Amino acid sequence: MIQTHNLSFQHAPTLETLRFPDLLLEREENLLILGKSGIGKTTLLHLLAGLLQPKTGTVNLDNIALHSLSAKKRDRFVGQHIGVVFQKNYAIRSLDVMQNLEARLFFAGLKSKRERLHDLLEQLNLAAHKNKKIHQLSEGQLQRLGIALAVVHQPQVILADEPTSSLDDENCEVVMQLLLEQAEQQNANLVVITHDARVKPLFQNQIIL
Repeated sequence: MIQTHNLSFQHAPTLETLRFPDLLLEREENLLILGKSGIGKTTLLHLLAGLLQPKTGTVNLDNIALHSLSAKKRDRFVGQHIGVVFQKNYAIRSLDVMQNLEARLFFAGLKSKRERLHDLLEQLNLAAHKNKKIHQLSEGQLQRLGIALAVVHQPQVILADEPTSSLDDENCEVVMQLLLEQAEQQNANLVVITHDARVKPLFQNQIIL
């Protein structure tokens, strides 16, 4: 369950405070958050992911207040329970695809199961590329690797930041189906933040910032 209350953030003392609507998502519920560029969508996603400290308010995941935890405990909790698909790919360029997945689990303090990793790569059509370095991957393969890194640890929450903004219609549909399938398989909440109206028909729960 994800719940926020009275959430706000201020990037600098001289800038306007961003205020966000309260959210309540039960287990396995998905949410689409729409809004124009620059309205604060990515800031909201980073607050939900525990990557930013709010000015006011709380973010609760299964009744655990993220921002009441110490920095060390929050990093470990987020690393184990939340997966983020970022706009830019943050894979480690010196490692290959499989090693990146293993590193993701290592930094979260989780054990790596090769069978699970192979199954995930098969689902995302990356198995044939598991030994490739990051610079050898196409844009589509990098996008799928970003999804793999976000779900490899079987998180309770998957957050996706503009996952379709640079994609044509066909690849937009492919990426969204992959995200929805992964969320369903793992009984996770999926929260997608975007200005791309093409994904609206896929979500029952929607809010506009």
